[in-house]
Amino acid sequence: MPVIDVHTHMFTPKWLELLKAEGGQYNIQTRPDGQQEVFRGNTPVVIPQKGHFDYALRVKHMDAAGIDISIVSLTCPNVYWGTEEISCRAARESNDTMAQAQSTYPDRIRWFTSLPWEYPARAIEELDRTCKNGASGVMVLANISGRSLTDPMFAPIWAEIDKRGLPVLVHPTDPPGVDLMDMTKFDLSWSVGFMFDTTLAITRMIFEGFFDQYPHLKIIASHGGGTLPYLIGRFEKGDEVEIPSRRQMKRKPTDYLRHIYYDTITYNLGALQYLISVVGEEHVMFGTDWPHQVHDTKGAFANTAQLPAQTCAAIRGGNALKVFNIT
Repeated sequence: MPVIDVHTHMFTPKWLELLKAEGGQYNIQTRPDGQQEVFRGNTPVVIPQKGHFDYALRVKHMDAAGIDISIVSLTCPNVYWGTEEISCRAARESNDTMAQAQSTYPDRIRWFTSLPWEYPARAIEELDRTCKNGASGVMVLANISGRSLTDPMFAPIWAEIDKRGLPVLVHPTDPPGVDLMDMTKFDLSWSVGFMFDTTLAITRMIFEGFFDQYPHLKIIASHGGGTLPYLIGRFEKGDEVEIPSRRQMKRKPTDYLRHIYYDTITYNLGALQYLISVVGEEHVMFGTDWPHQVHDTKGAFANTAQLPAQTCAAIRGGNALKVFNIT
């Protein structure tokens, strides 16, 4: 059974240069340790690492770790900045580089396409183009420049993704209001804000009946689903006391939590075991977050090794083979 990493990231030098030149409120600052970091205003977003730009280094890491296939994606701030022309150019730059990497390493690399979501017609064009170029799924941030993923303006894009039955990695970024919530210190925008961003995005989808409207979506909630598994009781109680006329979903919240997928990036065995107990082993897939400074390749292997053999095999690769139709 191959080991398949569904949550791992790549940048390109041209994408980063474009962000520096046209990123608007995004800017580059130097940390106290000398590393360059991308900020949105004064909120830290991401620290580019050597591995973000080097596929040969990635494959070397995969070989050393025992990872057979990496399904790479562009992380935050993705391409949600600049003008329509800039956003589309940033998407093409990232997507074409990933397509080339798959051509270079056909047995090792798959990829999620990034789309200029703020421009739906262009996003659908890029979706079609990149699917023809080999994209295995779609990457989307949990909020798109502050807009909810369930915003009606994105409906045409979701309809096209649903028609294709594609996996969609929902990845957090800094949520709106992080400065007001005093999350800019101690990287709380990452440790707390990111979890909040994913959780809120998926919860909206559940309660707005999003999965009834788009039944063929294969949503993957990043970082073990944020806090979704731990809110299951509150979701069920909230649904129980909801005013019937306001209820939009057709099933119970738990049914939707068991409908979507999750990665293993919890940094904690107990949290991973609890996630599995809530959603089932068939809905969890292997992820490392490499090459971020906070990646957990060793932890992902160590934690899954503590699971029953059948569960370990399913999570490390068996589930991804089915979700991504990898043969």
